[in-house]
Amino acid sequence: MSKKQTAISQWEKQNPRAMAVRTLENIQNGAYSNLELNAMIKQADLSERDIHFMTNLVYGVIQHRLTLEYWLDPFIKQPKKLDPWVRELLFVALFQWQYLDKVPKRAIFDETIKIAKKRGHDGIRRLVTGTLHAMDRQGLPDYNKITDDVNRLSIAYSVPEWIIQMWVKQYGVVRSETIAISINQAPAQSARVNTAKATVAEATASLEAEGLQVEPSRVSPVGLRISNGHAASSEAFKQGLITVQDESAMLMVPSLDIEPGMRVLDAAAAPGGKTTQIATYLDSTVGGQVDALDIHEHKLKLIEDNADRLGVRAQVVPHLLDARKVDESFADATFDRILVDAPCSGLGLMRRKPEVRYEKKLTDSQQLQKIQLAILDAVANKLKVGGRLVYGTCTFVQIENDDVIQNFLQNHSDFKIVPTKLDYDLPIVDTQQLVHIMPDQFGSDGFFIATLEKVAN
Repeated sequence: MSKKQTAISQWEKQNPRAMAVRTLENIQNGAYSNLELNAMIKQADLSERDIHFMTNLVYGVIQHRLTLEYWLDPFIKQPKKLDPWVRELLFVALFQWQYLDKVPKRAIFDETIKIAKKRGHDGIRRLVTGTLHAMDRQGLPDYNKITDDVNRLSIAYSVPEWIIQMWVKQYGVVRSETIAISINQAPAQSARVNTAKATVAEATASLEAEGLQVEPSRVSPVGLRISNGHAASSEAFKQGLITVQDESAMLMVPSLDIEPGMRVLDAAAAPGGKTTQIATYLDSTVGGQVDALDIHEHKLKLIEDNADRLGVRAQVVPHLLDARKVDESFADATFDRILVDAPCSGLGLMRRKPEVRYEKKLTDSQQLQKIQLAILDAVANKLKVGGRLVYGTCTFVQIENDDVIQNFLQNHSDFKIVPTKLDYDLPIVDTQQLVHIMPDQFGSDGFFIATLEKVAN
């Protein structure tokens, strides 16, 4: 909480709109949306219905911020003098008015003015009242009249222009709009069946017995789409029959083509989703193990806890280590397979983490490329000849994906691209045999995968 902010009053704790404003204010000050929202929900005194409403308001405003700014700014005469919380209050009102059909306009305006009066002073009440009535009387600016396609799509779908430009260059205007629409839709709830403990049929039956609705994934044969309940609260989750994972993320590990006795390196492992997926292919009794690296000690505990729950702890060996320094701990070791789920800009996750679109710049991707290449360079000599290295990111920025692979191959003539192993015939492979999944294709995260094989010099 900012030092300038006052303590949260009891009336606010009982008001989902007021709590949404507080949450958004803190997020604008640098707090992570999911962590801040959870913290504010714990402080609130709200019913389950109001918690859901508050959550909807917070993520809705984050998701549509550029659109809301476009609508509001013409009505604010001195934007620099507007208190940050008042701007968030007006955004919350606008979001309800324009995006929530079941909330009457009169109720939205009345509640917004009450919050302005209670939290602020009479001048703020008058400003908020006047702004709401002016927007209602004059109408909001129409972004469809913007003639520049990039600017129009940016405002209409609240995606920064540099991202829209990147999409337009690769996919054209029409497809870019389809992608932009898709990232503002609610994310699906998906889970991977833990084949070390259950078949897909058994996990499905367990979930359905608890009243959850289950559909098979169109992306992965071990993936499930779950609705009408919370997957992570289910008995199937607690018993380790499933683990929550995006469908796109399930595609990296199968391409490693693992055999039970292999030694596998997971170069950036936390929280362990792919580590435990690797472990399901291994048999510790014949020497199979996955060495899971991460640079944060508390994240190693997450890997261990996930491996315990999923019953694959015997195959998992965690290490507190930066993958760029792999020689320090594995000077004489070599691996049959290596997975590099690289640190990236995370723009493929915009549906789940809407604020990431505003936080990242192209310069971030340029810096990340250096880290990605450093990791690949460090682990390359740890792979046995004939072994496979699978590289992936949850982003769609070419600098972090195609360019990384081409740069790596230019400096490592003992590697070649091979087709990524896919169980389903999906339209996601380009002419270079690289996998690109966009959010509009299957409703899953945006993802990139490259499968490389080490050949003799």
